[in-house]
Amino acid sequence: MTTPFHHEPGVSPPPQCPAHNLGTGPGGLRRLYGPEAENDPAGLYDKLRAEHGTVAPVLLHGDVPAWLVLGHSENLHLTRTPSQFSRDSRRWRALHDGSVAPDHPLAPIFTWQPVCVFADGAKHERQRGAVTDSMERIDTRGVRRHINRFSNRLVNDFSEKGSADLVSQFAEHLPMMVMCAIFGMPEEYDERLVQAARDMTRGTETAVASNAHIVSVLTRLVERRRAEPAPDFATWLVEHPATMSDIEVVEHLRLILIAAYESTANLIANVLRMVLTDPRFRARLSGGHMTVPEAVEQTLWDEPPFTAVFGRWAVGDTELGGQQIKAGDALLVGIAPANTDPTVRPDLTANMEGNRAHLAFSGGPHECPGQDIGRAIADVGVDALLMRLPDLELGTEEGELRWVGNIMSRHLVELPVKFAPSPQQKLDSDPLSVMARAVRPAGDWEISSPARPVPEPAHSIAGMQPAHAPGAAPQHRPAAAPAETPAPATGEPAPGTAVIPQQRRPAAPARLWQAVSRWWNGY
Repeated sequence: MTTPFHHEPGVSPPPQCPAHNLGTGPGGLRRLYGPEAENDPAGLYDKLRAEHGTVAPVLLHGDVPAWLVLGHSENLHLTRTPSQFSRDSRRWRALHDGSVAPDHPLAPIFTWQPVCVFADGAKHERQRGAVTDSMERIDTRGVRRHINRFSNRLVNDFSEKGSADLVSQFAEHLPMMVMCAIFGMPEEYDERLVQAARDMTRGTETAVASNAHIVSVLTRLVERRRAEPAPDFATWLVEHPATMSDIEVVEHLRLILIAAYESTANLIANVLRMVLTDPRFRARLSGGHMTVPEAVEQTLWDEPPFTAVFGRWAVGDTELGGQQIKAGDALLVGIAPANTDPTVRPDLTANMEGNRAHLAFSGGPHECPGQDIGRAIADVGVDALLMRLPDLELGTEEGELRWVGNIMSRHLVELPVKFAPSPQQKLDSDPLSVMARAVRPAGDWEISSPARPVPEPAHSIAGMQPAHAPGAAPQHRPAAAPAETPAPATGEPAPGTAVIPQQRRPAAPARLWQAVSRWWNGY
């Protein structure tokens, strides 16, 4: 099959052509923007799938051609094969032939930046490695305490009123509160930062100013952390061995903040909408047949925070889903259509709880590294809200709910609710300022046992003792720091040191086999 992009962008179709329809453009291709795409994206995906199969030609703003990948397996191939489909937007042929101007509405999304999402190969590994290593240092339990605290603080603001808008008063604020704490800038959280993060992704006239405000906030943070390190995410990026420049650190913080905020705010709103509008969903959740994490996972299948991700660019001429892709073509990862691909999900009403095969967080080398944090914010936040206000009811007719959409996502505008007024909850006074995972001494997990001589392990170098050996002094070392020189072995542990008896390790398989034998014989 040849490429369908035979028209010139901007050329008007002849009179009486069906392309005059708002939903279609030159060449009869369907637009991925405009009223039809924004109001009924699922219906548009069904039409594209019926007309073109698993990979469909579409038009972006300005009738610029691109490919929307609809199939689940095709999306996996797209995201897992950077040798064929690059994240470097500078490959886009439309940029070189002038089809896309610098002021294109999608410029904030595709304009190349020195961040890992626009990189492949070694550069991507260096930058993403700094991000993932820093995320691994986050104390998950500490974050959950923050989320619970912040959730209850937000509920306190409207619990006595008996009504609220859960989008503007809860879903849009909770992710920003949590991310500011993780980054190490809780004092920067305010209404302006929340609105700037929401505004800059909507392509409004004030989006540039909103972006400038966020960059200014993050630049001040990086400058502070260069001078005054602290146990927070910004410091870990600054001090990472990847030696990122201040610009790289600021841009990665901006990327993480906006991606985490946008996706999590949408996820929370979508979960709460399903709870309030689907009686079966609510009954299973309140009856204990479904946990909140399972409800979140089901929502990631049915209403993913991002409907599509732009983009990938073809490295060379190739084939995908029966379509001939030309070098420099743009492709979109179709998250929502992949989640409803009949090949992997023939029954859309089927229970998908616990199934993480969805593409809500994309896939491959560029899969979202902070998805567990996003899940935690949604899990704990929704649970805290429902615990405080168990009688929540939708404050309007379901048909009156409105969305604002674009090629990447759908935002629920409002989610009005009503409930019986309840008193504010007293919050713990603990500031919970430390988000870093505690460094546990090597001997903390050891079982107490009388101290006694321990034979030196056969693999030890003569005169040296491995740091993890019984009797070794607890060692506190920061992540990525050079290994300390092992202390000389004395052959005798320090008095009172907990030691695991030497015979436990070789005897374990025998004891296990004895236990299995006794069970098999009915003893």
